[in-house]
Amino acid sequence: MKLSQQARDVLDTAKRHNRVTPEEDRDIEEIVALLPDDHAMLYKNVDSNPIGDFYRYSIHIRIQHMLIFSTFLLLAFTGLPIHYNTAFWALPFNNLLGGLDVTRVIHRTLAVTMIFAMIYHFLTIGLGTLFKVRAKVFEFGRTVLPSMKDARDIKQDMLFFAGKCDARPEMDKFMYKQKIHYFAAGFGNTVMVVSGSSFLFPDFWASVLPIQMASHFQEMMRLSHPHEALLALLVVAFWHWYNVHLAPGRFPMQWTFLTGKITREHQIEEHFLEYLRCIVTMPEERSYLRKLIEDKKIWGASSQ
Repeated sequence: MKLSQQARDVLDTAKRHNRVTPEEDRDIEEIVALLPDDHAMLYKNVDSNPIGDFYRYSIHIRIQHMLIFSTFLLLAFTGLPIHYNTAFWALPFNNLLGGLDVTRVIHRTLAVTMIFAMIYHFLTIGLGTLFKVRAKVFEFGRTVLPSMKDARDIKQDMLFFAGKCDARPEMDKFMYKQKIHYFAAGFGNTVMVVSGSSFLFPDFWASVLPIQMASHFQEMMRLSHPHEALLALLVVAFWHWYNVHLAPGRFPMQWTFLTGKITREHQIEEHFLEYLRCIVTMPEERSYLRKLIEDKKIWGASSQ
């Protein structure tokens, strides 16, 4: 395989960060040369464990995801009956929980839990980044922060699915769809926290906002809170769940949120640059690739 300049930079950086020996370097370069130029030929022929092959998320990230995921759904299923408490469907639901006042207490307790999970997440990301910077192994491309590359990846991916491009882009640890999901969730959670706090602490917001804005702000938050919740619920149900669990190749479930691992096929198809790092750090993966390429006879033109 003839690597693109970006893929070559990622590979060289990974080798430098992992302080590979000359012997390991030769082995890595031999394997890369053997890889087929068509990524699809590679990921369609590899074996994948449905539970996952490569480490992706730490236990901290998985706990945070579980907390936010579970509290988000419970907040939606308790908050909407509070807002529409006179509706025919809300009355039996609130009565089941012990009445409207009890539902409010449950809702606010869940909100505190979600805020805790958000703080926990920011501390994990922030401290993890600081440790990587201090160890001189930080790579911007591996973060969830958007870049111009994401815009180019979107364009190439659209061309690929329209049949006007031969290959999908070489994407890093987080592809453009995941970044959109992440920041959409972050925006939605921020709206919910700010608007929810305006109900609990109206005096605080009245004291920090100009007098002429306070009432308008309160009214805007009253409208934003339930509508953002309903929008977020629809986005999660019909967009996030489809892309993560129901799309072809992921159905019926992607286990990453539980195991912290990603399958080999998925890694190569949508996170090829991250897969190159796996080749550098995992001698067993290089051995697997060598055997696969020989057995399937799918070596690249650069190896001939």
